[in-house]
Amino acid sequence: MSSGVDTDVIVVGAGPVGLMLACELRLAGVRCIVLEKSTEPTDQTRALGFTARTIETFDQRGLLPRFGGFDTIPIGHFGGVPLDYREVPGGSYGAKGVPQSLTTAVLNDWAGELGVEVRRGWEVTDLDAGADTVEVTVTGPEGPGRLRAAYLAGCDGGRSTVRKKAGIDFPGHDATIEMAFAEVVGVTGIRPRPNGERVEGGMVLAFQQGPDIFRVTYYDAGVVPRKSDEPPSFDEVAAAWLRLTGEDIRGGTPRWIGKFTDATRQASQYRKGRVFLAGDAAHIHLPIGGQGMSAGVQDAVNLGWKLALAVKGRAPQGLLDTYHAERHPVGARVLINTLTQRSLYITGEHMQPMRELFTELTALPEVRTHLIGMVTGLDIRYDMTAGDHPLLGRRLPGTELVEETGERGEHGKTTTLQLLHSARGVLLDLTGDARVREAAAGWQDRVDIVSASPHAPDGHDPFEGAAALLVRPDGHVAWAARPGAGPAGLTGALTHWFGKAVTAA
Repeated sequence: MSSGVDTDVIVVGAGPVGLMLACELRLAGVRCIVLEKSTEPTDQTRALGFTARTIETFDQRGLLPRFGGFDTIPIGHFGGVPLDYREVPGGSYGAKGVPQSLTTAVLNDWAGELGVEVRRGWEVTDLDAGADTVEVTVTGPEGPGRLRAAYLAGCDGGRSTVRKKAGIDFPGHDATIEMAFAEVVGVTGIRPRPNGERVEGGMVLAFQQGPDIFRVTYYDAGVVPRKSDEPPSFDEVAAAWLRLTGEDIRGGTPRWIGKFTDATRQASQYRKGRVFLAGDAAHIHLPIGGQGMSAGVQDAVNLGWKLALAVKGRAPQGLLDTYHAERHPVGARVLINTLTQRSLYITGEHMQPMRELFTELTALPEVRTHLIGMVTGLDIRYDMTAGDHPLLGRRLPGTELVEETGERGEHGKTTTLQLLHSARGVLLDLTGDARVREAAAGWQDRVDIVSASPHAPDGHDPFEGAAALLVRPDGHVAWAARPGAGPAGLTGALTHWFGKAVTAA
């Protein structure tokens, strides 16, 4: 840890994004403190799942068993236009029926196991970012104070104090519509509408969330978006539901009520010096399909390993700038697709020609694949330094491997996702090429070297003919060798992403 600081990284916000980032840092041996102004974790449930790419992201860290199992979504829609997600590898939109409160609890438990220090009841009120450190002013249980770190990450939501105090612009537009939702216990007579329905005067969605719990969500075209964060009363919700559907839910008891809007904004910079933004602090939009939380978790996994290398003095020049360069375009695509879905899904009959056109377009396989890749996050591709292999910049496909282990060449089974559990880079030698392994020897403190081959009984090659792959800790392929190419370009890719080699004495 640098001298004169209280910790290496201060993370503001203990939601899924802040906790994921803190855990990524701890996996890399970096000290961090998470500051959260709420005294207790929320039990409210905004997102009710996460995308297919986020399933993989959690699987890369061995977290999926902690969720206790969940269903996935094989068939859904884009703005009300049907889509069958089984057309792409993975076969689903993502996880279904996983409340955000559970995701937060899973990550909070993991953070505790990794030694993350979470300070609840601590609110950041100001910050001072210098050339070498960042200092925050806080109000905590024992009064005001100050903390200093090498870096600061704002994961503190759409009204981010970190973003405002860092002077980072948040361009976009204010709300034009308001939607409300409620979890209601003990209500009967509701017809499930899991994919939503346009009705006269708005849109309604309803599904069973538990044995005696329904979640109702609606858009009432007659409601002007409120300026305050206060949700509507249950009387307002019940009256709107009766008006839009004819169903009476007044006999139920609300567990909680919330609202959201189509306010859409994106930070102009995800990095300003030693200050970073992730999650809703960096991008807000209409919450369709849990894309916001999913994008935020992936922000954290993209940033964590890069920040850790910087703390350890191993980051190559420009590495931290790649966080904005890679994640800002991803966030922009989320904003574009959620605004498009809003227009298709919940606006009036004047949009019917557009819906008919989208229905016609989705008859084309390439259009369906494009839309599925966009909303699931499975088609994210980052720019890499060189090469033309189809996997370059894309996520490492999840597949079983037969791994060579031990000095006598014993074999065992593993998966590509298991190789990433430690949040380190991976050099995957697929053809037993000693030259490739030797070329990476100077990076073994940051990169695991693995000899394996895909377990593919059907003969399908998930690696599209690659002889070796360099995979970043976030699961994206940074270098790929074609058969016979040997280690050409490997040392350049390793240096570009992981810094200089360590030479043995």
